[in-house]
Amino acid sequence: MKKLLLIFLLFSDAALAEVKVIDGDSLEINGVRTRLDGIDAPEFFQTCSTADGQDYACGQEAKMHLQDLISKNTVECHCLPDLDKYKRQICECFVEDVSLNKAMVRDGFAQVYRDEKYDEDEEIAAAEHRGIWQGKHMRPALYRILNRSKR
Repeated sequence: MKKLLLIFLLFSDAALAEVKVIDGDSLEINGVRTRLDGIDAPEFFQTCSTADGQDYACGQEAKMHLQDLISKNTVECHCLPDLDKYKRQICECFVEDVSLNKAMVRDGFAQVYRDEKYDEDEEIAAAEHRGIWQGKHMRPALYRILNRSKR
């Protein structure tokens, strides 16, 4: 396993770091794209359905939930040393001692992606019908594949 590079990001002082939430699993920090490791949130324009079949903007809800988790708090990110194929940092980020990656999965706003680290959190979210688990949804990776030709 690759060693983690520790990066501290202070969001409490806007002069230190400019942070933008891109979607439910991506941030931009001082112009550098950052992907939350091990999770996959619905894409920004993706919709899901509630238990009674009503469509809702789950991608936008995921983005808002991540914004709420971060708010104006101090964030610490532990990033892999290599960038992904899109030249993004791959990180696990925390607000105080709460993992944003884990919270997004456990709260039902993201799914596990190529990792087993958050499997238990996904099982809890699904069992309690949280977020995307309240009704039907498409895995974000499949949504991306099906919508590539529409871009």
